[in-house]
Amino acid sequence: MPADTLFHRITDYASRPDPYPLYAELREAGVARQEDGSYLVGTYHEVEALLHDPRISSDRRNRIPPEEPGGGLPPSFIGLDDPEHHRLRGLAMHSFGPPHTPGRVDALQGEMSRIVADLIAGLRDKDRIDIVDDFAYPLPVAVICRLLGVPTEDEPQFREWSNAIVAGFDPTPGEDPADRERAAAEARKAMGLYLGGLAERRRTEPSDDMLSAFVGGDGSGGQLTQLEIMATSVLLLIAGHETTVNLITNGVLTLLRYPSQLERLRQDPALMPRAVEELLRYEPPVQLLPQRTPLADIEVAGVTVPKGAPLILVLAAANRDPRRFTDPDHFDPGRQDIQHLGFGSGIHSCFGAPMARLEAQIALTELIRHLDGPRLVEDPPPYRRSPVLRGPRHLLITHDRAGA
Repeated sequence: MPADTLFHRITDYASRPDPYPLYAELREAGVARQEDGSYLVGTYHEVEALLHDPRISSDRRNRIPPEEPGGGLPPSFIGLDDPEHHRLRGLAMHSFGPPHTPGRVDALQGEMSRIVADLIAGLRDKDRIDIVDDFAYPLPVAVICRLLGVPTEDEPQFREWSNAIVAGFDPTPGEDPADRERAAAEARKAMGLYLGGLAERRRTEPSDDMLSAFVGGDGSGGQLTQLEIMATSVLLLIAGHETTVNLITNGVLTLLRYPSQLERLRQDPALMPRAVEELLRYEPPVQLLPQRTPLADIEVAGVTVPKGAPLILVLAAANRDPRRFTDPDHFDPGRQDIQHLGFGSGIHSCFGAPMARLEAQIALTELIRHLDGPRLVEDPPPYRRSPVLRGPRHLLITHDRAGA
């Protein structure tokens, strides 16, 4: 793909600190066809409609030519269409949320608060804090390990596997993806085998975690096979922490860039739930969805997108569409109209959204309550490689003192 195409410039690492001018260019272009035959869409109403369109597939095997999943595991439900997507997601939701287990996330609130308190206590004697490594990463990892029933001492291995898997769906053009995809497939298989082994132990030693629920389901809606348990658990473990790390870190960065809004939230913590929704609009942890494909020729904003073509939905561009939001490039935690696409929409809307929201609300509320005079050491900070899961790799801050 030529180096000056819009998608190349969006995914170029040099654009990671601020891709929003390129997203504005995408909105102006409408539907942007790239030299490799892919189509980018970044306007709010078109992206929202496509997320709800049954003619749009999330299964890469429907691309021309088809792309097969790697790692020896079947695709997780995030990469499938109905009815198989509905079956697998429904079985996972049976163990996670309403109507069958409505209290599972709420029951974790006390655990989240305890973990946050412990992490903040560890920050008090530090003159310089890395929000990612010291706070935003350990919190969601501990929570998702508790939810699934994974020993937290195995977290370093998860981080290695997760980094490899996330790198595998980096769509950066101009690079040979073969090595990354091979490493991602191997990591996905290794993580799946590990989680599958834990699930097998739960058959004879059940606990109150989701792995136990997966193997001990009542069967009323069917039963997950061992391979499906492995694929679903890998998805939940990765999605359960990668996006939340970005949500918290982007949230801290945004608040430090808007000190008056940080002080507003410090004085009025009841505003934090709305502020988190605004953060999901303003700096969504998942910037784009690169895996959509039309099942038939479709028309989008006057452009025909052919069957089987890669269709890339740029959520972050849609979230700042001035045709949908007033003053969209301004962060306003009191914004009333926040129908963002930060968690997607439609049948593939984020499975773990309730947990991510709660973690971010607790984390940001307590962090700004306890840190006095926090300041950025470097702006912009160094970013992660991924243009999909966009967020700082490190976020160094200093502060006057940590309050009690």
